[in-house]
Amino acid sequence: MLDRFRLDGKVAIVTGASSGLGVAFARGLAEAGADIAIGARRADRLGQTRALVEETGRRCHAKVTDVVDPDDCRALVDSTVAELGAVDILINNAGVASAVPALKETPEQFRQVVDVNLMGSYWMAKECARVMRPGSSIVNIGSVLGETTAGLPQAAYCSSKAAVVGLTRDLAQQWTGRRGIRVNCLEPGFFESEMTAQYQEGYLEGAVNGRVLAGRPGDPYELVAAAIFLASDASSYVTGVALPVDGGILIT
Repeated sequence: MLDRFRLDGKVAIVTGASSGLGVAFARGLAEAGADIAIGARRADRLGQTRALVEETGRRCHAKVTDVVDPDDCRALVDSTVAELGAVDILINNAGVASAVPALKETPEQFRQVVDVNLMGSYWMAKECARVMRPGSSIVNIGSVLGETTAGLPQAAYCSSKAAVVGLTRDLAQQWTGRRGIRVNCLEPGFFESEMTAQYQEGYLEGAVNGRVLAGRPGDPYELVAAAIFLASDASSYVTGVALPVDGGILIT
């Protein structure tokens, strides 16, 4: 049974792999046996992630990528196939957040969040599906804030993450039966990351104490474990789902 969770012989792309959860995804999937391709906008940080992956003994291909640009997405996929031989898994992790009151948020601020979180996920999924073999897996990274709110003015972020769930369901409907590609979504709750470090002092602690049944933020590797489940043959009969990993936020 445990062999079904292994990723030996598979190649995974992780976007947003220059910091935070993206680094944890890249390292964790490598520890499960996958070779890893990483993409992000910051070249210096990509080098650090690459070193962490290669410490596991797995191969790593790194390419500067802005997921807002469809051409960048295609270049990452094509170079991954050229360097590592295939694309079997996509962890669609690249994302940005904002906390601007709706009446003050500019069109440019709103569009930036939607462009990265929704459109970037779509471009990457399309490019990966173009080369993926039957049995492959796409894991979109949504958020529990696509289903609830958390006291901050985050209209752009919440709506973009809700849209990622809708995207997940439709792509699963299109690709699972016809192409053998499963498409699922993870919905993280509160995890300490570069994004949450931007919150005002005391916000994260207050949100956890008031909403999280587990009584603490999540550890990144608790989210990585769920990603490995969705990426691996352990979830071969699972597609089109949004899986919360939130310590109980959505039932409070």
